[in-house]
Amino acid sequence: MSRLIIKDLHVEVDGKEILKGVDLTVSENEIHALMGPNGHGKSTLLSAIMGHPKFIITQGSIHIDDKNVLDMTTAERSKAGLFLGMQYPLEVPGVLNSDFLKATINAHREKPIDLFSFIKTMDKYTKELEMTDDLAHRYLNEGFSGGEKKRNEIMQMRLLEPKFALLDEIDSGLDIDALRIVSQSILKAKEETQLGLLIISHYGRFYDLILPTDVHILMNGKIVLSGDKTLADRIDSEGYEILAKELEIELMEEKAEREVIVLENCAHSTVKNNA
Repeated sequence: MSRLIIKDLHVEVDGKEILKGVDLTVSENEIHALMGPNGHGKSTLLSAIMGHPKFIITQGSIHIDDKNVLDMTTAERSKAGLFLGMQYPLEVPGVLNSDFLKATINAHREKPIDLFSFIKTMDKYTKELEMTDDLAHRYLNEGFSGGEKKRNEIMQMRLLEPKFALLDEIDSGLDIDALRIVSQSILKAKEETQLGLLIISHYGRFYDLILPTDVHILMNGKIVLSGDKTLADRIDSEGYEILAKELEIELMEEKAEREVIVLENCAHSTVKNNA
């Protein structure tokens, strides 16, 4: 069984420490929910795992089994089995969605996929995600609704069949029907490929649909409490302040944590030497 192992992870952004020692292990066929107040490091963690250059890892390690993820470029991390479903997918005018998806698949294969197999597979997931038939002939995310962009992220995940998917608020912008469709596709991927998932969401309804095996609360850059689905239910009904008081944690001021990930700028992140 493959595992994504994060140990004592410290991450800086613009010289400010955001993550202050995160320990987390996600195994195949598990669904881990990552919850916490806005601005406390959730999206920072996912971006650091994928190698966004703005997020500087100053201490700690990330491994997929015995493979050191920090020695890999972003492209190599993807080939090793990591996938990031973005909170704010970018529009790329002039690039057909089908061309992008086909090129992405081929980047993960020694032999390019033949056209018939690609069309057949894409049609399968287009139907599964109940997307329109003109999907292949539209420019990547251009003119897509928020829900279409999120479904297209799941389309990429299904086509690439990663070992571990990191989903950053993949449910935001989805109506009730789209939320059900996306949730069902995520669960099918888990069932068919033993996919391991690390999911950020603020909505209890989404967790009711995907039923996480583990729930982690991230506050002030650290995981302060882990549990099962009942922990997510409690946060959904009570919020974070009551829990923070129980744990005697003074919540730092919320900051916007949004980071637009520019595809061509994703590169190898550096690790500072620690004496």
